[in-house]
Amino acid sequence: MRRVAIIGAGQAGLQLALGLRSAGYEVTVVSERTAEEVRGGGVMSTQLMFGPALALERAAGLNLWDDLAPVMRGFEMTQWDPAAEAPRSRFTASFDEEVRSVDQRLKLAAWLELFEARGGRVEYRSAGADELAGIAGRHDLTVVATGRGALSSLFGRDAERSAYDRPQRTLACFYASGVEGRGAASDAYARVTGVPPAGDAIVMRALTVGGRCDILLIEGKFGGPYDCWGDRPAPEEGLRRAVELLRVYAPWEYERFAKAEPTDAGAALYGAITPTVRHGVAELGDGQCVLGMADAVVVNDPITGQGANNAARAAASYLDAIVRRGDLSFDGPWMRRTFAEYWKSAQHVHAFTDLMLRQPPADHVVRLLEAAFEHPAAAHRFTNGYADPLDYRDWLMDPAGAERYLAEIARAD
Repeated sequence: MRRVAIIGAGQAGLQLALGLRSAGYEVTVVSERTAEEVRGGGVMSTQLMFGPALALERAAGLNLWDDLAPVMRGFEMTQWDPAAEAPRSRFTASFDEEVRSVDQRLKLAAWLELFEARGGRVEYRSAGADELAGIAGRHDLTVVATGRGALSSLFGRDAERSAYDRPQRTLACFYASGVEGRGAASDAYARVTGVPPAGDAIVMRALTVGGRCDILLIEGKFGGPYDCWGDRPAPEEGLRRAVELLRVYAPWEYERFAKAEPTDAGAALYGAITPTVRHGVAELGDGQCVLGMADAVVVNDPITGQGANNAARAAASYLDAIVRRGDLSFDGPWMRRTFAEYWKSAQHVHAFTDLMLRQPPADHVVRLLEAAFEHPAAAHRFTNGYADPLDYRDWLMDPAGAERYLAEIARAD
């Protein structure tokens, strides 16, 4: 029986671990926290997942919350500047496939327990960089699936693929209960309000440890009014501050959140992420290599909601490559091919996210979004590209393709 070690117990690491156990591999996961500690800890992300990623979970039998997690049926985008006289612009569009968010405290805790129930081995501890050679020596393959700490730095930044060398946004995330609807279909949508001097306020429905809730993610521009989380306030104070910001910069969301309260003592998360692509393989010396996966090697800002989807795709891609390898060695060349195969999809996710962070936005992107506010077909296509950013390649990502698409929309009028 082939032995695989996976360092990191997040979406990618546990999805891969469970898939390998089902395929008959002996798998060891190194997790910093127990299931109980994960479930009772602080929120870790917004984990918005689109149809293709949810289908990967369902195919693996890991969709444990289909009867509980709310489905977001559509997307609403609003842009305005409260200091300007121009009215706000808004469009809504339906998702072609289901979209859900399940608190990773729920998901990862349950998957850890499921992995152990299926005969997987978990070492509850941190793994340092100096331990990797020993771990690799005891296993046929070692996969690093944690993007935190010194382990990810072993893979080295890929300067050609990394557009930014510092965070582009300051982030604050709150899980809230008591959010009241406005009696509109968009109450159940994923919603984005963009304000040029401030940043973006993103709202989505979710399932958390105490039941259904709403998540508010503030993507603040540095130096702007949304950049106010340096003191890392407790959830109650942080949410109060965020709601006061909504009063000014997204009053239609303020109406919903005015009476909201944090869902629990761990319902706030703050930070800033540097979008980065690293090399997929780390060489440890003496011919030893380890393979990086998901956030360990490709890190995206959450502005486009791609993190959990990226992790699910990585786990599925790596599982397929490992099983197809059979009894052959998991050597360095195979690892590099495995990462290269995964990068075929990850590159579109990363490029889309980088483009949406760009300031000032590219001219063709501005024009395409303006078209989305006027043309339902453009709004629908933009909305559903989130599920698989490959669709953006030939129009949103390409100025010449944007011109062709804009001309196509004009002819359709």
